[in-house]
Amino acid sequence: MPNSANYSKSHTQSASKTATAAIAAQPSYIVLPRATELAGKQYQTVLEFLVDHFQQIDVSVWQQRINDGKVHWLNGELITADSAYQATARVYYYREVLAETQVPFAEQVLYQDSHTIIVYKPHFLPVTPGGNYVNECLVHRLRIATQIDTVAPAHRLDKDTAGVMLMTLNPQTRHAYHQLFLDDNITKNYQAIAKITPQLLTQLADNSCALPIHWTVKNRIAPANPSFTMQVIEGEANSHSEISLVAVKGDLGLFELSPITGKTHQLRVHMLSLGMPIINDRFYPVLQPKGPDNFDKPLQLLAKRLRFIDPVSGIEQDFQCQDLAF
Repeated sequence: MPNSANYSKSHTQSASKTATAAIAAQPSYIVLPRATELAGKQYQTVLEFLVDHFQQIDVSVWQQRINDGKVHWLNGELITADSAYQATARVYYYREVLAETQVPFAEQVLYQDSHTIIVYKPHFLPVTPGGNYVNECLVHRLRIATQIDTVAPAHRLDKDTAGVMLMTLNPQTRHAYHQLFLDDNITKNYQAIAKITPQLLTQLADNSCALPIHWTVKNRIAPANPSFTMQVIEGEANSHSEISLVAVKGDLGLFELSPITGKTHQLRVHMLSLGMPIINDRFYPVLQPKGPDNFDKPLQLLAKRLRFIDPVSGIEQDFQCQDLAF
């Protein structure tokens, strides 16, 4: 069922579910808050702030990073244990993990010009550093492959979701591509595989309904508990998806989905609201215990197609990747 294997040929064959210590090749940064943003807290040094703000990281780790020259100001000057707190200044640091899992699937460049890269992102690969991933992310891989340090995403795609992504190269024109999404001038089409409800299977079997079957889903999505998951609540709709069941095999259905709005986990939550959560979804309907990714069971959600008029060239662009295996 996974499609990621179809795009893994260019990735090193030794890549597997191995984990190695890693430090980010590119620095992250945080802007030191003003006094009015600190809720009464006061910090004498940058180190005091970092320890208090990143409470999941032990003080000894920050002390060692500073001693190793891995924390600095915007101009490159190193920050020491005694460096004074400076409101609104940027502090740069390098994220580290003791064991970074290697994702054994490869990205694939579908198109590149001087402003953009259109790329297929495989399942399990995050777009940017986060959590247990610092260098195993799409941005870092593309920066290495292209030798262009300004590669940046124009939009979001969950780590668990595979598919077509628009990446920008030129900081001078990046805003124009971001604006496509802000103005809804880009069309995104997805595929998903889910188990069909018994009621719908019965209706298909007795021919009381026929394919394709279409749903317009509009509801209000808000953070749940834990806050990285989402839920449908009462209130004015803030999300909208168009969903169609287009093929059936046994008790599984192949769906085509078009998100009209772009809320976090929108398609996953909307499929759940129809009573048909996406196959291999570790968040919905029940949040699964945290653990290593199972590369044999990717979330069956694919950003299949991306269409837009390039704001720089004026050329109509239309990019697709291979279908989900069904």
